[in-house]
Amino acid sequence: MATSQLTASSVTASTRNLASLQGLRLSTVKFSSFGTLKPGALTSRSFKRLVVKAATVVAPKYTSVKPLGDRVLVKIKETEEKTEGGILLPTTAQSKPQGGEVVAVGEGKTIGNTKLESSVKTGAQVIYSKYAGTEVEFNGANHLLLKEDDIVGLLETDDIKDLKPLNNRVFIKVSEAEEKTAGGLLLTEASKEKPSIGTVIAVGPGTLDEEGNLKPLSVSPGNTVLYSKYAGNDFKGNDGSNYIALRASDVMAVLS
Repeated sequence: MATSQLTASSVTASTRNLASLQGLRLSTVKFSSFGTLKPGALTSRSFKRLVVKAATVVAPKYTSVKPLGDRVLVKIKETEEKTEGGILLPTTAQSKPQGGEVVAVGEGKTIGNTKLESSVKTGAQVIYSKYAGTEVEFNGANHLLLKEDDIVGLLETDDIKDLKPLNNRVFIKVSEAEEKTAGGLLLTEASKEKPSIGTVIAVGPGTLDEEGNLKPLSVSPGNTVLYSKYAGNDFKGNDGSNYIALRASDVMAVLS
C-alpha cells in the first residue's frame, strides 16, 4: 500500500488550507521532519511549511522492436482520407490499409536441416492479408507484426496490377460477372454471383518441400483458372478492374 509522505522542504501550505487535511487520519500519516505524530499534536503553525508529494508511474518507452523467427515488422501505409476528387471520406468509408513498408525482419525459418532467410528485405513495399498479424504502435506510427507467409507480394508502384506474388501465391485478374441470366433477364448487383473465373497475371516462385527445395506452382501467367469462390484477398486496380491474390491450393482447375 502506498504511504503518503509530508516533508517540510518543498511547498508552503497556509493555515486557511487546513480544511483540506481534516479528513486525514493523523495516526497513519508520517512526517519526515517530525517523526510519527499522534492525534492532537498538530497545530496551525505546524502546517506553515509542509507539502504533500504525489508519486507518478511512467510507462517504459521502447526504442526498437526485433521480430523473431519468420516474422516481419511492417509500417502500415496511412489510409486515404480523401478521394482523388478531394471529397472527404467518413471513417466508415475508409478501407483498412493492406500495405506498408518492411522496417525489420526476423532471422528466418528452418525447414528440415535447411536454414532459410526471409524472402523480404528491409525497405520493401509489401501487400499483406487483410486480417493478418498483430497491430502495434511504435515510434508514433502504426505497425503490423506478422509472419512472412501472410505477405501476399511486393508492390513497387501505386497500381495493384503490378503486384509480384510471393511464395505459393497466385495473382489473378477476375472475369466480369454475368449481368444477364441465360433467359436474358437483367441481374441486379445484389443478385450477381461472385465470379470465380479469372486470368492468371503473375505467380510466386513456388513452395518449399521438407528438404528446402523449391517446387514450382502448377499454374502459369496467361492461364484461365477456376478458383474457390471466397478465397484470397480482393483488390481494385486503377483501371477499375478487379483482381484477387490467393494461394495456389485455392485454384481448382485450369480452363481451356
